Amino acid sequence: MLRITGQGTRLCDGITRREILRVGGLAFGGLTLADVLRSRAAAGSMAGRPKSVIMIWLRGAMSHIDSFDMKPNAPAEIRGEFQPIATNLSGVQVCEHLPKVSQMLDKLAIVRGIKSIDLGDHTPHFILTGFGERGKRPVFGSVVSHQRPHAGGLPPYVSLMYKPPGLYDNEGPTYLGPAHRPFVPKAEGLANLSLAKEISLDRLRDRRQILREFDTLNRGVDATNGLSMIDGYTQRALEMITSPQVREAFDVGRETPETHARYGKYCENFLMARRLVEAGVSVVTLKVGDWDTHEKNFSEMRAQLPQLDQGFHALVSDLHDRGLDQDVAVVLWGEFGRAPRISRGDGRDHWPEAGAAVIAGGGFKMGQVIGETDSHGGQSLGQPYTPSNVLANLYQHLGIDPAITIPDHNKRPMHVLDDRRLVQELTA
Repeated sequence: MLRITGQGTRLCDGITRREILRVGGLAFGGLTLADVLRSRAAAGSMAGRPKSVIMIWLRGAMSHIDSFDMKPNAPAEIRGEFQPIATNLSGVQVCEHLPKVSQMLDKLAIVRGIKSIDLGDHTPHFILTGFGERGKRPVFGSVVSHQRPHAGGLPPYVSLMYKPPGLYDNEGPTYLGPAHRPFVPKAEGLANLSLAKEISLDRLRDRRQILREFDTLNRGVDATNGLSMIDGYTQRALEMITSPQVREAFDVGRETPETHARYGKYCENFLMARRLVEAGVSVVTLKVGDWDTHEKNFSEMRAQLPQLDQGFHALVSDLHDRGLDQDVAVVLWGEFGRAPRISRGDGRDHWPEAGAAVIAGGGFKMGQVIGETDSHGGQSLGQPYTPSNVLANLYQHLGIDPAITIPDHNKRPMHVLDDRRLVQELTA
């Protein structure tokens, strides 16, 4: 049954929601799903399989020196407690607590010496946008949602970084508008993919009748014109809740107990990410663990590294086994690195001067280490890459020119990246 109420609200993005249309559990006028859906008149099926990106954020910034850029010959106060182990790449070592990953380095590329920015807190904003200004630039997934036609009912951008009561830090579309927010299944999203008891699927599929009833809503909104394409939003939202493909993509319960066990502790996020890109979602972001190790760096990493090793190995292996490694790019990284010198007992402080990222798939050149840091892991030897450079490669992988501009609220053309230099070794 359609139910309309007239209470208006104004959100921080400036959109006035004057009316709420509910079809079962789905709030159309309130943009529960419409916030993440946008009608594209030119939308159509993409040739071949769509490309995707899985971005794994190691919140708190995992120590590169104790994982993928170890310094076994440095003094004890630099090298720390962990021992390096050989990998299946000659001459390359990683931490002893990454045994599974160590034997799949031919399927990975490690970028060392990444120079980042310490924004004063643990936000993924810089690695999601390539800019240091918080809240002023759209994140990677929102840009992809804006630029890429998407069909089949699936949202183009899904965030698994949910932290009650909403999205994690700064994962927003800014001037691209609310239609390019990520779909957040851990919030109200999944509940909105089901129907209320009084709504039949046949009735819901009668789009024209729904839209005729919907036309009674007042479309006069403020200058952001946030509801100007609401009919298109509605149709996309209807596609989502009537599509078995959408519901199944989010249902990790369809996987076998053996698969859950193989993914381990971080199964829910890693496994759901794999299911979503397999179904055709363009961008999936997720948070794994908490690596803010100012104190107890080694005990905390000793507990978390084996879980990361298990889940990341399972994800990359599955993408290869399913023939998705050329189409799905994966990046594993934190917001910056960790200080070379141990302090506060056995902790490491923030260190934006050098970090590391691990990349898999995407048709990139794997089986290599890119970049090098000094003997203490504190500085890059040579011109360092930045998160912006990695994002340039990811945009290119998705068929988006990293040099494009998009108008902001004042119609000024804004580059999606200022530093558009590619990590050339990935494409060589």
